[in-house]
Amino acid sequence: MTLFTEQQYQKLLENGKPENRDKDHPPIIHLHLPYTKCEWLISELDPENPNIAFGLCDLGMGFPELGSVDLEELQSIKVGPFGFSVLSNPFFVGTYPMSIYAEAAKLEGQITRDEMSLNKAFQSIIQRKRNKPKP
Repeated sequence: MTLFTEQQYQKLLENGKPENRDKDHPPIIHLHLPYTKCEWLISELDPENPNIAFGLCDLGMGFPELGSVDLEELQSIKVGPFGFSVLSNPFFVGTYPMSIYAEAAKLEGQITRDEMSLNKAFQSIIQRKRNKPKP
């Protein structure tokens, strides 16, 4: 099963290019494992090894974090008696940079797409930048 469209694949590769790696991209795809709390927001793929993705990873234990994930490994996961596997949310559109999703996940203890939580995270980041001492 394919986790993303060709257009999403190309955007993920573009985001993963060396000249784009340090940018705060919005997530391109939202993956989830049905009947669990496992979710991933993916913003880029390694162009040299497109099975390695970068994004916000949440294994449902209250500690979401930014990092890399092996897509082949994700696709090999099967849960429950019917062998459900990781699915892509075809309706997801990343509207904020990944840092906002990461901050919201830190505040909530899980990946959230709730607009109020994302706005709260945005405000938190803005406030931290305002309070940062100037050199």
